[in-house]
Amino acid sequence: MHLLPCGRLKMRKSIFIPAAERTELIELPVSSALLRHGQANVLFDTGCHPDVPENPEARWGGLARLMVPIMKPGEHVLAGLAGLGLAPDDIDIVINSHLHPDHCGCNRFFRKATFMCHADEIAAARAPNSEASGYLASEWDEAASTDAISGQRDVFGDGRVTLIPLPGHTPGSIGALTTLDRDGAFLLAGDTVSLRETLDTGVIPKNTWNADALAKSLDEVRRIEAPGTTVVCSHDAKQWETLRKGHDAYE
Repeated sequence: MHLLPCGRLKMRKSIFIPAAERTELIELPVSSALLRHGQANVLFDTGCHPDVPENPEARWGGLARLMVPIMKPGEHVLAGLAGLGLAPDDIDIVINSHLHPDHCGCNRFFRKATFMCHADEIAAARAPNSEASGYLASEWDEAASTDAISGQRDVFGDGRVTLIPLPGHTPGSIGALTTLDRDGAFLLAGDTVSLRETLDTGVIPKNTWNADALAKSLDEVRRIEAPGTTVVCSHDAKQWETLRKGHDAYE
């Protein structure tokens, strides 16, 4: 498993921690994960589109005022893959934890991949006025081949990559439970756990579609974590600093 840096977002801290001062800002890492399986190269989330920093509002509209992209040149998933000797056509499967633009912005580049996403997420993204909920068709609706899951899915039938529904942040949010030979189990939790503090305190972020559903999903994450699984939070800067990245893979 290779964790790939994909820039950062600047947002109000109170969105995630409601007790924080409204004026306080935090920077949130954005990432993708490459999973090398014997049968396929799998990408979990694709980060932001490389053009976003040049003119955020041109790509994201008003959403760019709520989450400001901060990316250095070449700080995106395509560059991360190139550093590992891979091109977009080398990716066989793309898993989207959900369809907000910081998680699916590079979907369009993976023309040969099968995309896996929850059916409820696709429905939410296609619903009328979905842009108000952070869905931008120009960012996510690029998949030539989509496998819409409706429940838990063992991708290869060997327990190595299992997709787990974790609704709450969005209707169809999913995580990927990945089991490695040497380093053990990891749950790529997506925005179900943007910050570790959410899991530790149970305080529900403001950018939540359904608070009751998220609370249940957090309980499921805790159940998965209990035997020693490492929960990879999607936007936690403190955890991100401790994780291996790029060539320094988990095995």
